[in-house]
Amino acid sequence: MLSVLYFIDQYLISLLIWIIIGSVILSWLIAFNVVNPYNQFVRSLWDVFHRITEPLLRPIRRLLPDMGGVDLSPMILILVLIFIRVVVIQDWLTRLLT
Repeated sequence: MLSVLYFIDQYLISLLIWIIIGSVILSWLIAFNVVNPYNQFVRSLWDVFHRITEPLLRPIRRLLPDMGGVDLSPMILILVLIFIRVVVIQDWLTRLLT
């Protein structure tokens, strides 16, 4: 159980946070026409990021009010993941170790 919690804490949550950050940066690059969205590599990378992050971001977007072109759902998801990492998993790890 300890190794599973450590794996979730160190690898899965960290990887998900980096994927969210990559998705946000790629969306900015596409929005400001820095990269070509019709490029096969960019399209496949965007599709992978979208398939991973969209099921997690969609419920948060439903709860947030419409703020025009500003999307705060990735930041809220990152804060929730950090909360899970720091409070929930660390609490479980300390309970298992004591």
